[in-house]
Amino acid sequence: MHTDPASTATAVLTHLGGPANVTSVTHCMTRLRLTLADPDAADGTGLRAVPGVLGVVADGAAWQIVLGPGVVETVTDQVRARMREQSPAGAALKEDLRRRNSTPLKTALRRVANVFVPLIPALIGCGILAGLNGVLQNAGWLPALTPALTAVASAFMALLAVFVGYNTAQEFGGTPILGAAVAAVVVYPGVAKVTAFGTQLAPGQGGVLGALAAAFLATRVERFCRGRVPDTLDVLLTPTVTVLVPGLLTLYGLMYTAGTVATAIGAAANWLLTTTGALAGLLLGGLFLPLVMLGLHQALIPIHATLIQQQGYTVLLPLLSMAGAGQVGAALAVYVRLRHDRSLRTTIRSALPAGLLGVGEPLIYGVSLPLGRPFLTACAGGAAGGAFIGAFAMLGTKVGATAIGPSGWALFPLLSGNRSLAATAAIYAGGLLTGYTVGFLATWLTLSRSAPHQGVPPEEPPPQPDPGQQPTGLSGNL
Repeated sequence: MHTDPASTATAVLTHLGGPANVTSVTHCMTRLRLTLADPDAADGTGLRAVPGVLGVVADGAAWQIVLGPGVVETVTDQVRARMREQSPAGAALKEDLRRRNSTPLKTALRRVANVFVPLIPALIGCGILAGLNGVLQNAGWLPALTPALTAVASAFMALLAVFVGYNTAQEFGGTPILGAAVAAVVVYPGVAKVTAFGTQLAPGQGGVLGALAAAFLATRVERFCRGRVPDTLDVLLTPTVTVLVPGLLTLYGLMYTAGTVATAIGAAANWLLTTTGALAGLLLGGLFLPLVMLGLHQALIPIHATLIQQQGYTVLLPLLSMAGAGQVGAALAVYVRLRHDRSLRTTIRSALPAGLLGVGEPLIYGVSLPLGRPFLTACAGGAAGGAFIGAFAMLGTKVGATAIGPSGWALFPLLSGNRSLAATAAIYAGGLLTGYTVGFLATWLTLSRSAPHQGVPPEEPPPQPDPGQQPTGLSGNL
């Protein structure tokens, strides 16, 4: 259903207590994220009823409104436009309230996500081009074009640290270009001539973790200099010190340390899959939906980015994508079982295409979570799909993704691994089918053994069952 971004933004702000009650606005691929000065002034029930709103997650002052890909950008722009129209009076008080309502862990996760989320579109585009280029190279097609495609697909990844540095400085209150300048040290080829701790450095050592730490340090140094350096010298000394001090510390400390951490992450991921692949896949696939529901899945982006830089692909994303498969299977079972609930079936029909492409929030907040048990059976489907892929990892066949962002069917163009593309795609498809099947069957059995559901009221009374027929629906909602 088409919704007008302007009217959606107006309705959202109205139910959140007005623009004056909102202290910060940002968004990810599917969610509008806001911080409220007074959470008690918000009307969550009314907000969920706004056309176009697929779900709401409220955690104290932090509110997440699920709008879906594409829509969220336009609605966020409209919300920001209305925020700019408001008087800045009381901003200091609102900022104080925002800080008091944010725990250190939540704040850290949100800020790290703000650094990496804007990079996802480029990661997706370059990842798809890299996958296409790999197919052309393996098939021996268009040999004159593949070097150009390699350059186009690889340039962003080669300079990813610079973009991470830019966003980090912007997020933490520094000058973005200075953060980028310091982070560029990580990927500069000349670092190969530098020796730290008796070891010769390598360009890119430390990857995005080193760039993140270097740019964060640059913001601390810059903010220390501001106000202490005389105004007449500030334009010269502050940028120089901001680049020099963190740059040297990056070379003689951060790159070595971050490189060690990044290596440990890669080794841990490989050990996890080769040693406990089925169990690891079961746990990761089964627990990812709750992480998505809480918005904590963004904290995994730096780990994915690190694995992609090290190995060329992340082995975690295909496992986590199985959660969406379980969700699709559960939604299909609800659709088939609850034929009398026309409203719910309409929601499933509209949300299912997004679910097949890996956007799970519409099904989470529109179907499984309101009903209760289908959310748990969807997690069971994700666990089964993850165990399927993890079992093949134990046998020596890894399934990875060259970029982060998409999942479901949308992940096929980004698949990679240590075997042929056909084998990798076949295993991933098998995981999806396993997730669909287990999610469907677990939900079907749960619904068939329950009384008529109470989570979402039907638009019309359900038909009376025939004598002896077992009632359908769901009881004991969470």
